[in-house]
Amino acid sequence: MNQRSLLDVDWSKIPAPADDGGAAHLKGMAVAPVSLLATNDAMVTLAALSGRTVVFAYPRTGEPGKIALVDDWDMIPGARGCTPHACAFRDLFAELKAAGAAQVFGLSTQSNAYQTEMASRLHLPFPVLSDEKLELTEALGLPTMEVAGQTLIKRLALIIDDGRITHVFYPVFPPDRNAADVLAWLKENPVEA
Repeated sequence: MNQRSLLDVDWSKIPAPADDGGAAHLKGMAVAPVSLLATNDAMVTLAALSGRTVVFAYPRTGEPGKIALVDDWDMIPGARGCTPHACAFRDLFAELKAAGAAQVFGLSTQSNAYQTEMASRLHLPFPVLSDEKLELTEALGLPTMEVAGQTLIKRLALIIDDGRITHVFYPVFPPDRNAADVLAWLKENPVEA
């Protein structure tokens, strides 16, 4: 079953991911000093950023008019919903910044060329990082899934304060609510002055 629209998804027909413990080790961890190419052509080293950073990771955004990686993509728990996930962070971007996020980034293993097109098409006001070589994914031990011979990051969100992970949202479902959950957490846990 493939739902046609990338944005209008009936979440009741999509299996929710279970907490497999794949992100349990992340809270409190220092971010590895890995530099990733962003859609604004900058090299970003999350470990070196000061202040509060929000990073939301997802398997892969869909390509309009193209078929999914596999026929049953929608039935893989946690696979469906990357475009709504990114758009929710886009729509709440100003509020996230106002609530203390110095930086917001998307993260996937898709190529920078694809991400740049997607970021432009979706009018994302923040850069998306490409971990195409799985450098950050492997350094942090991010939870992944294998689909059609590709290693994809399972959907999660990280709050990073001065290079250290202070909070993890995992598993994330439905994806389009994650940005609001992150915003609520930011408001409840302001950056200490």
